[in-house]
Amino acid sequence: MKKRKYISGEKIFQVIDILFLVMLCIVIILPVFSMVMTSFLTDAEIARRGGFIFIPEKFDFSAYLMLWKSRSNIMRAYGNTLFVVIVGTALNLAVTIGLAYGLSRPYLKGKTAITVFIFITMLFGGGLVPSFLLVKSLGLMNSLWALILPGMVGSWNMFVMRNFFKSIPSSLEEAATIDGANNFQILTQVVLPLSKASIATIGLFYAVGHWNSWFGAMIYINDASKLPMQNILRNIMASANGISDLASEGLESLSAAPPTRAIQSACVIVTMLPILFVYPFIQKYFVKGVMVGSVKG
Repeated sequence: MKKRKYISGEKIFQVIDILFLVMLCIVIILPVFSMVMTSFLTDAEIARRGGFIFIPEKFDFSAYLMLWKSRSNIMRAYGNTLFVVIVGTALNLAVTIGLAYGLSRPYLKGKTAITVFIFITMLFGGGLVPSFLLVKSLGLMNSLWALILPGMVGSWNMFVMRNFFKSIPSSLEEAATIDGANNFQILTQVVLPLSKASIATIGLFYAVGHWNSWFGAMIYINDASKLPMQNILRNIMASANGISDLASEGLESLSAAPPTRAIQSACVIVTMLPILFVYPFIQKYFVKGVMVGSVKG
């Protein structure tokens, strides 16, 4: 008599888990793939085949050629975005690290009151009008610094980094103190080398936040030459006037203007490429950096 083979519950769970993850990947990849394909469409193909076209019959690079011809406007917007991302992230990390390290030390006087004050900012905000009046009173209107200085510290990021610093054994600090190191030397030579995962994770959070931000520039910046790339993209997605403002030089060099959908899709692809290239190199720090910083209270 042959024995029946039974499939264990663990294997069934693994199969279901794999199928779910595959479906989730397809749901995530399809919109991006569709956006890439749309950037190669022509007016004639859109008129003939209708709205949704998964794979174009002929790949037309007019939208990317137009962006290349108008690269002076693109590079200026990229320069503004990179300034905000690089300088903003560096200042965010510097202030967050200093505040988190101070609050992680048990001998800091008044740290409970400071912690409560910072926690309150996670629950309540002043609102748009007070923020606008504050930026205006500081003389930051129509300046890229208005996109950096008001959001210098993220409360949640600070608490995650503080908890990460708490997880570092105090014996290391005591040994460094016996060797004659001061607080700044302990932070830079002992704590920070052990906190690369947390710093990379929080730094990427700040960088992605700056990269995707557009509302602050819309409120505080009036000069079109100082707008970051996300605001240029928003103008393009919102109206055809944004396309003509961005790519007037590129449109003149082409015999026929690309479809609006193709230009919008090409701009989206060009805008998200830098983050897609950076993310794989820092993704490995995510789990370690966030989990270690979140477990210990």
